Amino acid sequence: MRRRLTLLVAATMCLALLAFVVPLALLLRTVAQDRATTTAGADAQSLVPLVGTADPVSLRTSVEHMAADSRAPLTVFLADGSVLGTRAPRTSAVRLAALAGVSRTVERPDGREIVVAVLGRPDGTAVIRAFVPAAELTRGVTRAWLVLAGLGVALLLLGLLVADRLSRALVSPITELSTVSHRLARADLTARARPDGPPELREVAGALNHLADRIQELLREEREQVADLSHRLRAPLTSLRLEAESLAGPDAARIGARVDAMERAVTGLISQARHRREPDAHAVCEATSAVRERVAFWTVLAEDTGRAVTLDITADGTASGTAGGTASGTAGGTADGTAGGTLPVGVPSDELAAAVDALLGNVFAHTPDGTAFSVTLAPRAGGGAVLTVADDGPGLSTDLVQRGASLGGSTGLGLDIARRVARSSGGRMDLSTGPDGGARVTLELGPPASPTVLP
Repeated sequence: MRRRLTLLVAATMCLALLAFVVPLALLLRTVAQDRATTTAGADAQSLVPLVGTADPVSLRTSVEHMAADSRAPLTVFLADGSVLGTRAPRTSAVRLAALAGVSRTVERPDGREIVVAVLGRPDGTAVIRAFVPAAELTRGVTRAWLVLAGLGVALLLLGLLVADRLSRALVSPITELSTVSHRLARADLTARARPDGPPELREVAGALNHLADRIQELLREEREQVADLSHRLRAPLTSLRLEAESLAGPDAARIGARVDAMERAVTGLISQARHRREPDAHAVCEATSAVRERVAFWTVLAEDTGRAVTLDITADGTASGTAGGTASGTAGGTADGTAGGTLPVGVPSDELAAAVDALLGNVFAHTPDGTAFSVTLAPRAGGGAVLTVADDGPGLSTDLVQRGASLGGSTGLGLDIARRVARSSGGRMDLSTGPDGGARVTLELGPPASPTVLP
């Protein structure tokens, strides 16, 4: 914008200078010509009384003296053929003036000729001729044009300097507004614009600051609402804990563990809602243990719903083993043995666990009981890991990947949670159909941003 404003001012000034300088240059040339012609004509007119009354001897002396002092050649043609002053040929203008007795100015290729007829001499009409050469007609014009051109260039440079200063004063607040808007887009809600520049820009800066304040207020209200809603879940969780403590046997421990996990999730949700966390550029977790832990949690529910679970974890190229079962209601458990290595990924362990829970929760929510599913974790080319959750169900519509949209009666946020976890690590989520027609969700999890020792 600054360059465009400068070019606009330059173009405007060039047009104005051309409209002013060109006529002025032509006027200077005309004035120079008229001045030279007037001077020569005055010299010729000064000889008229002398030519009309003086005798030939005194006339010759006077004419030669005046011709020597005159800038233009000055010649007197007498009727007897005598030529006084500067030697010059008897031109057609001189002959015409002698015959007709008229005075005139004649343009010639080499200059301008002025003839004055003098009547009343005893020997006939005499003619006074003054000639102005072309060089005399343009004397001083070139220098005047150079001065005029220099003045025009100086005015143009001065105008460009002023335009640059004005454009800088105009563009600088706009650049600052752009910087502040980009900072707001990057979730830096502390960014504020400094009201500066023209009134319109100051108004825009004030509106942008008001928008930032309003965004902060809305986010604060939203976080408080989410925190209040999450806090309301503590009462039913407390009731569930009391119910679990009143039970006996392995069911009590299992239900108590689930209540503890839900309470930790609610506590984390309250903390996250009240204290907005910035993305951790150094987040890291070990994917194999996190995935194995969550699959073990969901395997218990798979046993109750008659689903076969297959877990295949490969770390550093070594298969960890599988967990199998039949659709009749048993799942053989989680993978036995170790993964033969680690798979560090660039996401916190709780977010990876939330992504796995969201994907497996979709399997249980959108497929009938008895539908088998598999979880595969393998190294990713370039670092990180690839997590794949596939089931043998009816498949998943691509319309379900939109946040808040669901055709299955759920909230529609499960896949969005998984997608955001993958993107936060520099990966992505792919949704496809498996070989047997079931849904297949693949999460590519990027490596940690910097080498970090795993806990």
